[in-house]
Amino acid sequence: MGNMKIKAKEKNGIVKAKVMVKHEMLTYNMAKKKGKEANFITYITGKVGDKVVFEASTSQFLSKNPLFKFKFKGAKKGDELTMSWIDLKGNSVTESKKIK
Repeated sequence: MGNMKIKAKEKNGIVKAKVMVKHEMLTYNMAKKKGKEANFITYITGKVGDKVVFEASTSQFLSKNPLFKFKFKGAKKGDELTMSWIDLKGNSVTESKKIK
């Protein structure tokens, strides 16, 4: 469980980020069919330093291994984008990647 693929590139003052999260994202219906507990990401954030550049409360509508794409200003090449998520069971993962 865990693992994120983070890509962030800065061009003309705008950072384009793509974050793929590896997660089963089991909805209540799917979990019931499989005889498992539902579990999906409920909250995800992206930060550069202590500035929040992306934030979303999520639910079971996201597919397995969801991909998040977003843009933001105020960061430069070499800064670190730190992504964090937490799921229904309380598992959390935080990973960082330097902006190119």
